[in-house]
Amino acid sequence: MRFVDEVSIQVEAGAGGNGCSSFRREKFIPFGGPDGGDGGAGGDIVIVADANTNTLVDYRYTRSFRAERGQNGSGANCTGRGAAAVVLRVPLGTTVIDEESAEVLGDLLESGERLCVAHGGRGGLGNTHFKSSTQRAPTRALPGLPGEARRLRLELKVVADVGLVGLPNAGKSTLLRAVSAARPKVADYPFTTLVPNLGVVDVDRHRSFVMADVPGLIEGAADGAGLGIRFLKHLARTRILLHLVDLCPVDGSDPAQAVRTIEEELVRYSPALMQLPRWLVLNKIDALSPEEVQERRDAVLAAAHFTGPVHLISGLAHQGTEALCQALLLAIEAQREQLLADPEAARAEEELRLRIQKEGRERITALAAARKAARQQAAEGDDDDDESDADVESVYVR
Repeated sequence: MRFVDEVSIQVEAGAGGNGCSSFRREKFIPFGGPDGGDGGAGGDIVIVADANTNTLVDYRYTRSFRAERGQNGSGANCTGRGAAAVVLRVPLGTTVIDEESAEVLGDLLESGERLCVAHGGRGGLGNTHFKSSTQRAPTRALPGLPGEARRLRLELKVVADVGLVGLPNAGKSTLLRAVSAARPKVADYPFTTLVPNLGVVDVDRHRSFVMADVPGLIEGAADGAGLGIRFLKHLARTRILLHLVDLCPVDGSDPAQAVRTIEEELVRYSPALMQLPRWLVLNKIDALSPEEVQERRDAVLAAAHFTGPVHLISGLAHQGTEALCQALLLAIEAQREQLLADPEAARAEEELRLRIQKEGRERITALAAARKAARQQAAEGDDDDDESDADVESVYVR
């Protein structure tokens, strides 16, 4: 199944049914009076979080959704039938945004959570509502109101506790395979991972956390190089960032420069993203002697000026991975307890995550606008070339 994490859809709720203008007609009742019923309500458009859905691919080709209108009212004070709501199921972690106003309508994080994005129109009133002591035979009835229509953008951000970042071939997918049951593709060429992968890390009985592996970043990713930065939005909900660095790169590059490259790309994507706890994980220590590992570790920390937690591992040989997972679990549980005990800290964390999402969305929008302008400029240049070619007279000689 293809992984789709962003789509645009058009939704339109149903209009309300029209009110009815009728009068009671029965034998021996000469003045029955008005008995027109109201119209039924139009159908709503509701988005529901579904734990059994993991991608937005269902909305890649079917992008327009319209609810039915309510039934018209009828005589004998019968109200028209209301239309059923149209339910759109999305994965957990989906953000719903109004494209016209850029307003975030809601985040769906729990299974079964519902969000009404377009309300159906109210049904019109029947003529029975307009009778009075002076108006005993009203013929007036109101039409139903139209339903709401919106252009929405659905953005999927995976729900994970730990996010893996790093250059291509830093060993992110290998680490995920080593500590969880996930089986992402692993190969000896860059950009093996093309979509985010999730894995559940079982550290102890009934104690686990979710780890997310996003495609690798390269220098200039914030400007669209490589796979770009669009997958970094999946890190907005993580609690800890694991920055993986190849301690023994085959191309002879400097591991400290790899640290600085990723830091620069993260800052360009969202300065607030760098405020999340970040751990440095030096990978592939099985290819070096203990003395070389310690020497390169000290050199990387000195050159990168990194002061956070540092772990030495080998994802392929499973060296240091168990201790890393134990430390991650303790840190995640401590964060959860702190947020439960301190509402102010929970509010500050939510504000930080909203700021990360906003800054990332603005960066991605600016990058898309720059690409569109470049394409338009290139197209205008081609048109100018065609006009200049039209002034050239071609003579063919047999």
